[in-house]
Amino acid sequence: RRLNVRVNIELLSISNPVHKKDLAVRLTDDTDPFFLYNLVISEEDFQSLKSQQGLLVDFSAFPQKFIDLLQQCIQEQNKDIPKFLLQLVSSAPALDHTPVSLNVVETNPFKHLTHLSLKFLPGTDAEIKKFLANCLKCLKEDKMMLEEKLKKTEEDLSRQLSYTQQSLAEKSRELDKLKNEWTSYTTALSNKHSQELTSEKERALQAQTQYQQQHEQQKKELENLHQKSIQQLQNRLSELEVINKDLTERRYKGDSTVRELKAKLSGLEDECQRAKQEVLSLRRENTTLDAECHEKEKLINQLQTRVAVLEQEIKDKDQLVTRTKEVLDATQEQKVILEESTEEKQRHIEKLETTIKSLSAELLKANEIIKKLQGDLKTLMSKLKLKNTVTIQQEKLLAEKEEKLQKEQRESQEMGQSLRMKEQEVCKLQEQLESTIQKLEESKQLLKTNENVITWLNRQLSEVQMAKKLDTPASAPAAGRAAGSPLGMPDRPSFHSSGISHPISPLYAFQNFLEPPHSKNGNPQCPVQLNSQLSKLSRCSDAHTVPAAGHAANKENGDQLGLESKYFKKKDDSIPLRGLSQNTLNMEYLRPYLPSKAQLSPKAAGTPASAYFPG
Repeated sequence: RRLNVRVNIELLSISNPVHKKDLAVRLTDDTDPFFLYNLVISEEDFQSLKSQQGLLVDFSAFPQKFIDLLQQCIQEQNKDIPKFLLQLVSSAPALDHTPVSLNVVETNPFKHLTHLSLKFLPGTDAEIKKFLANCLKCLKEDKMMLEEKLKKTEEDLSRQLSYTQQSLAEKSRELDKLKNEWTSYTTALSNKHSQELTSEKERALQAQTQYQQQHEQQKKELENLHQKSIQQLQNRLSELEVINKDLTERRYKGDSTVRELKAKLSGLEDECQRAKQEVLSLRRENTTLDAECHEKEKLINQLQTRVAVLEQEIKDKDQLVTRTKEVLDATQEQKVILEESTEEKQRHIEKLETTIKSLSAELLKANEIIKKLQGDLKTLMSKLKLKNTVTIQQEKLLAEKEEKLQKEQRESQEMGQSLRMKEQEVCKLQEQLESTIQKLEESKQLLKTNENVITWLNRQLSEVQMAKKLDTPASAPAAGRAAGSPLGMPDRPSFHSSGISHPISPLYAFQNFLEPPHSKNGNPQCPVQLNSQLSKLSRCSDAHTVPAAGHAANKENGDQLGLESKYFKKKDDSIPLRGLSQNTLNMEYLRPYLPSKAQLSPKAAGTPASAYFPG
C-alpha cells in the first residue's frame, strides 16, 4: 500500500559528560496519530552503517545528502514509473509495534538499487503521548490564530456591510431623483422635438420646391456641357488616329533600319572572325619562332667552348638570329595593329547595339501611348456614366448642405448681434477706463505736489524752530528788520546756527504771518495745518501762472530745497524781483495765496490787505 509519511530530521548536540552530536529521524503520519517510528544515529553508529552499506559521506554531510534523496523521491512520486522510491518494510504482515527498515531505492530497467536503508524502532507509549501533546499544542495555537483572524474578518465585513447599505440607500435616493428629472426632461424634449419637426417639415417642403427648380436648370446646363464635351472628345479622337498612323509609319521605318543594321552587323562579325583566325595563325608562328630561339640559345651555350675555332660559323648564325628578330618585330607590330582594329570594330558594334536599343525603346513607348489613349477613351466613357449617378447623389447632398447652411447662418446672425452688443459694452468700459486713468494721474500729480510742499514746509519749520531755540540773541536784529518793513514782514532772515546764509522764500514769511503770537514754543501739528490753508488759498486764486526763469529765481532766492519748478511760478503781470522795495516784493509773493474780490464776502471785499496780516 501507499502512504504519505512525514519525515522529521533533527541534529541533536549533547554536551553533559562529553560533547556529542546525534542525528534523530522521526517518521509520522498526519492521518494516523499513533504512527510513530524513531531512529537516533550517533557518530559511532554512523561509522558502522558506513562500513556496512559502503557510504562515501561523512557524518556532517550525511543529513543534507539524506534530505536530497528524500526530495528526489518527492519529485518522482506522481509519475507512473518513478525513478526513486521510499520503501517502508516490516517483518510482520501489519505495522504493529515492530521494527521497520526505510529503504531509498533507485529503479532501473536492469536492477533496483538501494542507496540507503535505515532501521526504525516503533515509539513507546511515553514517546507517543509526548508527540501527541506537542501536536495538540500546535493545533491549539493554530486554532487561536484562526479564531483571532475570524473575529477581525467578521468585524471588517460587518463594517463594510453597514457602509455598503448606507451607500446603497443614498444611491437609491439619487436614482429616484434622477429618474424623476429624466422623465421631466424627456417630456420637455419630446414636446420640443415635435415642434421643431413640424417647422423643419415646412422648411423642407419649401427647400424641395426651390431645389427642384435649381435641379432642372442645372440639368439643362449639364446636358449642354455634355454635348460640348462629346464633340471635343470626337475631335481629339480624330487627332489621335492621325498621330497613331504617323507612329505606325515610323515603326515600319525603324524595323527596316534595324534589318539593315543587322545585315551590317553580320558582315562586321564575319570580318572580325577572319581577323581572329589571322591572329591565331600569327600566334602559332610566334610560338614556333620562340621555340627555335630557345634551341639556338642552347646551341650557343654548348658552342661557347669552341668560340675561338668556330668564329665564322657564329657570325653567320648571329646574322640569322638578327633576321629572325626583325621578322618577330614585324609580326608583333602587325599584331598590335590588328588588336587596335578589333577594338575599333567592337566600339562600332556597341554603338550600333545602343542605337538598336533606343529605337526599340521608342517603339515600346509609342505602343504604350496608343494603349494609354485607348484606356483614356474607356475611362472617359465610364466617367460620363458615373457623372449621371454622381449628379443624383450631389442633389441629395446639396439639399442636406443647404439645410445645414441655413441653420449656421441663423446661428452666425445671433452670434453677430451678441458680438456687437459686447463690442459696445467694451467701448463704454474703455471710455470709463480712460477717464479713470486720467483722474488717477491727476490725483497722483496732486498728491506729489502736496507731499513736496509738506516736506519743504516741514524743513522750513524745523529750521526756524531750531534757530529760535539756539539763537536767542540773534532774534533782536531780526525783529528790527521786521519793524523796518512797512507790512511788518521780515526782510531776509538768516540762520547762523544752521549755516544757511541765503534769503528765505516768501512762503516762510507768509507762514510767520499766519502763525499766532503764542506759537513760538513750537507745535508739531503746525506743518499739516499750514499746508491745508495754503491749498485752500491756492484753489481760490483765479490768476494764470507761467513758468519763470529757474536760474534767475535760484540766484535771487537761493536753493529751492527739493521743491518742483511748478511751485516757483510767477504771474504774467508780476514785476521782476530786482530793483523793487521789500514791501512790494512781499505783496507780489503773497498775491497767489490771497482770496480774490469775487470770492470775498461783501464785508471783506472792501477791507485792505493789512487787515489780513496784522502787525
